[in-house]
Amino acid sequence: QSLVSSSKWLQHYGLKRNKLSLSQILSQVGFQHRKDYVTTLGKPVASRYADGLFPQYKRAQDGSVYNLTAKKELILHFVDCLIGAIELYKQRMEWLTSESRQIFGVIQEQCIVIVLDFGTATPTEFDLCRDALSMVLVEQVIRISRFNLIRAAQDLMKWQQECTPVSEHTVKSAVTWLWKLDHMTAVSHTSSAEALLEAMGDEAVSS
Repeated sequence: QSLVSSSKWLQHYGLKRNKLSLSQILSQVGFQHRKDYVTTLGKPVASRYADGLFPQYKRAQDGSVYNLTAKKELILHFVDCLIGAIELYKQRMEWLTSESRQIFGVIQEQCIVIVLDFGTATPTEFDLCRDALSMVLVEQVIRISRFNLIRAAQDLMKWQQECTPVSEHTVKSAVTWLWKLDHMTAVSHTSSAEALLEAMGDEAVSS
């Protein structure tokens, strides 16, 4: 979902806004080589007056041919615009694959529950998980409305009984709770499912 959202963002800000899709560029630098139906021949026939007069570009998608009439200056203008659009793509992808977003994607929902299932993680893995979770709380959860944490275990553990409004205080409290968790707790085969069901039991939760 995050990648789809990013694609829409790039399309809107990087390409659509500046009319840089292939069809839009072609319509500004030339005109389509037309075919028309000739009754006497009983088939579509392309005009030939432009043959040899203009450079031509054939679109692989639909086979349409465009006669290119633009001057070099306009072509170079589009080159600059496309380079700028590519830079937008790079910046967006760098942002999407940095920090907590690299692990969790972009949290877009406003009310969420994070279900923690550490399984049989080693102490080092356990701490790495808590580092990553602390990062997502401080970087992303701080920007939404409500949240909660539930740990999957034989005796299910909840940070709060229900989703809590986000504030600097509640995020700090959640991080503190996270780092006070015991490394190993009794786990059952159904603990993960039970934790998910508990999370979904709150009707306000969207993710």
